[in-house]
Amino acid sequence: MLKSLNCDDNALIAGSLDPISSLTKLQTLNAGGNELGKKVPPPKPPHKPQPQPDALPAKMPVSLKVLKLNSNFFSTVPSPIFMLTKLQKLDLSNNQLATVPSTISKLQALNELNLNNNVIVALPEEIGFLSKLKSLSLKENHISVIHANEKFHPTRNPQPLPASLFTDTPLIDLNLHGNPMTSTQLNEFDGYSAFLERRQATNTKNIYGGAMANLSVTGLE
Repeated sequence: MLKSLNCDDNALIAGSLDPISSLTKLQTLNAGGNELGKKVPPPKPPHKPQPQPDALPAKMPVSLKVLKLNSNFFSTVPSPIFMLTKLQKLDLSNNQLATVPSTISKLQALNELNLNNNVIVALPEEIGFLSKLKSLSLKENHISVIHANEKFHPTRNPQPLPASLFTDTPLIDLNLHGNPMTSTQLNEFDGYSAFLERRQATNTKNIYGGAMANLSVTGLE
């Protein structure tokens, strides 16, 4: 049975991946550099208009552990992804995502999430339910503090990265390079000190174990 499928850079459009529903043993799907998030143009007369196909099949192979969907013109995260409870690595970089839905919490096996080069302004509180998340990359997004000189408040001045991300996940690798925010502001986030302590403990362990540790933290100035 097929366990890995690479269809990067093939100009695939919405509906093109429907046949993968039958690949019940598929563990890795690379489908970056396509047009899955674009609307399919309507047929020319005399053909009748057809319903807009979904970007991804409603029944994705639940066996998937690695899913790469970078550069696909997505403005929202396709909902079938949240049924993939065995998913460990998800790449949604280089899309047009402004938000991450609270249903991200369903991906309980996820340990690596790449959201680089989108237009994300904040993450939901539910990101803290990802109990295995160790690596999160948010380079070149729009994450910022609304009122830099005020204390955080749930409605007036919400913290764009919730405390649950730092305190309730095992996160040790966070990349925020290219966001309109400073490291000084990040240091004031609730829960951030827990992330720093966990990362330092990991780096210390790696150094004594003979491995090279990356001592840079988040890529912010």
